Amino acid sequence: MFARAGRLIKRVWATRWVPAAVISALVSVLATSLVLERQPKPLRITQDDITAALVKAIETEPLPSRTALAAEKIRTAVVRVRGFDDDSADAAAPDKPTGKPPAPGIAPAKPRKPATADRPAQDRKREQAKRPELPRPPGGGDKPGEADKDQERSVGSGVLISDAGIILTNLHVVAGAKRLKVTFFDGFESEAIVVGLRPENDLAIIKAKRLPDDIEPATLGGSGGLKPGDEVVAVGFPFGMGPSVSAGVVSGLNREFRSPDGERALSGLIQFDAAANPGNSGGPLVNMAGEVVGIVTAIFNPSGGRTFIGIGFAVTMEAAGNAVGIPPL
Repeated sequence: MFARAGRLIKRVWATRWVPAAVISALVSVLATSLVLERQPKPLRITQDDITAALVKAIETEPLPSRTALAAEKIRTAVVRVRGFDDDSADAAAPDKPTGKPPAPGIAPAKPRKPATADRPAQDRKREQAKRPELPRPPGGGDKPGEADKDQERSVGSGVLISDAGIILTNLHVVAGAKRLKVTFFDGFESEAIVVGLRPENDLAIIKAKRLPDDIEPATLGGSGGLKPGDEVVAVGFPFGMGPSVSAGVVSGLNREFRSPDGERALSGLIQFDAAANPGNSGGPLVNMAGEVVGIVTAIFNPSGGRTFIGIGFAVTMEAAGNAVGIPPL
């Protein structure tokens, strides 16, 4: 192409009558041709090239698991719920728990008997040695770094469902408590009050008096699409530790659970095998989209023990939603 353009310029120049403007135009065409000739030809990307690039990216930085992603979506909405025996004035509420026997489920820890002067010192030391010390959350909230001096009677979990501070938990977590305190994901603490009880579902609706900044309520989802074998995640504070995450699958649907005393039965429950223990009560059961599909409420142990052996139950989000006036999901 360049040789032909050169011959054309020589022939035109030999005629000596062609205007200089035409010569200039021919030179511009030649220069443009040189530039285009030197540019690299576009690469053809094949499907094999795309696949190889993806494999290399995954090997370099592994993707998080589905359960990790689901737990991360719910992380800021899970709270630790503690009940206390002391009767502080600011904790009183017209609809506070009445002290009746707790609803079926994971029973709260029994209140500790205070040491008295008429009890032998050896007995007091022996009893103190048997008491496991529950770990405290990081400082923050109302009184940063100050341990509660009041008698803690129960520890459970809850999930924030509204930016107004509405939290779902279990009735047996708050039953009998005269004061409630919730601890958020960043250690921020706040007093809470009971605003509603649903004994037929072992549910309590409480409200935090204060909220930390940048907190996102949980996304609620229906349980209608759940099937046995679907993956789920349970998030909460087993034995007061957490937030802790355990993963498993839906084992069954529409289950019934009767409390060990046989006084009350819960029905329409989700059965799951993600590990849950005392303290998980009231925490969310989450699907792989990060949506709350149930509230963890009970574990089954034929021996009567309070530890997990592979069968847990959760109240469906439909029942929980009805308890707080949320339209059917």
